[in-house]
Amino acid sequence: MNENWIETLSDLNAKGEAFVLVTLLGARGSTPRGNGTKMVVTAEHSFDTIGGGQLEYKVIETARQLLADENRQQYIEHYPLGPSLGQCCGGSTGVLFERFAARRVTIALFGAGHVGRALVTILGQLPCRVNWIDSRETEFPQTLPANIQRVISDTPAAEVAAMPEHSYYLVMTHNHPLDFAICEAVLKRGHFKYLGLIGSKTKWRRFEQRFEHRGYPRSQVQRIHCPVGSPAVPGKQPMEVAVSIAAEVIERYHRDLPPRDDKVNSVQWRQLKTLLTDP
Repeated sequence: MNENWIETLSDLNAKGEAFVLVTLLGARGSTPRGNGTKMVVTAEHSFDTIGGGQLEYKVIETARQLLADENRQQYIEHYPLGPSLGQCCGGSTGVLFERFAARRVTIALFGAGHVGRALVTILGQLPCRVNWIDSRETEFPQTLPANIQRVISDTPAAEVAAMPEHSYYLVMTHNHPLDFAICEAVLKRGHFKYLGLIGSKTKWRRFEQRFEHRGYPRSQVQRIHCPVGSPAVPGKQPMEVAVSIAAEVIERYHRDLPPRDDKVNSVQWRQLKTLLTDP
């Protein structure tokens, strides 16, 4: 039985990428693979095999249709392996499709200083995509995790416009006026899930006064989390601050993401039971 799919699921879950897990069930007669054989299908790739041929082609096609349907989580289909599929096996098999939605968070991280570099080592292991933005090319490390994209920009605040809607923003540059400009760009654009700003309470009071002077509603300004980070994680070392910020981001995106419904409903369960028990 193929088992590479286990590692594939781990990788896709870590990246937060949507996928369909395909399982052969109720195989009867001559079939390319037996019960329990699995493969994984994403929008662009497929991993492992259920035997190849027209059956696998049809299964991949159906899996990608399921990926595009946000209202369905599971699907069961029965395939006779005869002339209609162009396969001469003569048997038949049921296929269980289980859709796992993308659980990806998009983060714009502004600042490649000590805290930013420490934070990237954590974000690189989480199901998120990070645009790491700074004007100073020399501040970035040579190698980055696969989910971190380096963005070198002379106008970091302008990069806000390039971010997807409902992104998360973490602002921790080396320059207070630049921090303010980035926060203002996020507020002006709107449609953000989270905006965290590093700094002291004194810095935040000054920012509040400037936003008030510019006419921003208090309710909008209060969406900025400053000082950013979880109060449950103390410490001022870069890694301690990074852990505190990561803890707050993790808590927030788990609150924002919809729960996965991985259960097969009663009708599908009856179909599944029939496939497993019929002679």
